[in-house]
Amino acid sequence: MRLIIVRHGDPNYEIDSLTEKGWREAEFLSVRMEKQLQKEHTYIYTSPLGRAKDTASLTLKKLGMTATEFKWLREFEAPAIDEDTGTYKVCWDLLPARWTSEPAYYDKDQWMNTPFMKKAKADTESAWVYDGLDSLLKKHGYTRENGYYRAEHSNRDTIVLFCHFGVECVMLGHLLGISPVVLWHGTAAAPSSVTTLYTEERREGIASFRMQSFGDQSHLYAADEPASFAARFCETYDNNEERHD
Repeated sequence: MRLIIVRHGDPNYEIDSLTEKGWREAEFLSVRMEKQLQKEHTYIYTSPLGRAKDTASLTLKKLGMTATEFKWLREFEAPAIDEDTGTYKVCWDLLPARWTSEPAYYDKDQWMNTPFMKKAKADTESAWVYDGLDSLLKKHGYTRENGYYRAEHSNRDTIVLFCHFGVECVMLGHLLGISPVVLWHGTAAAPSSVTTLYTEERREGIASFRMQSFGDQSHLYAADEPASFAARFCETYDNNEERHD
């Protein structure tokens, strides 16, 4: 099985859609997807949020397909008051000096048990995503068993998920056995980027997921379209044109 996770295009959060650039990104992405996906072996799922559905819409139109929405694919919501700033912060925007000082954040099983994450109810939110993803994979033939998947119906189908960076990292953490906190703060999947994983069944009936590429933007490079800055913070502190908080 191939699992493709797509982040939505450059977002216009005010209207929960895409910017003009985001629509260009979605178009270039759809050209790529049309070449790479075989309709009869592809299943497409989307977040219920507009920016993800709009991104998927151009690919769906080219393929002549429809998508199924899952609420658990919406952006990961687990905000809480950050003691450093006194403001609400989402899980993936903690300051480096805060999260790196707590060993639990590096632990795939304990990251949600820190004081901040408990206030944010990250355990409940992450369990919802884990259960949703595992239910979907089971539907397609792979049942979670310990840290791997029982291949009850091995296949070469492709599952495509149009969603968001925060929830993408939660899913990747679950599949790869990594704390999503490390992924949230140590990686940045740019808008319209594509992450691809494949199952490997080295023993019959026992499968695990392996990531072949993360945050791939080759469809933008091919079209001479620059990557969006969204998901990143300022490269140097003195650059006031780039996001700091």
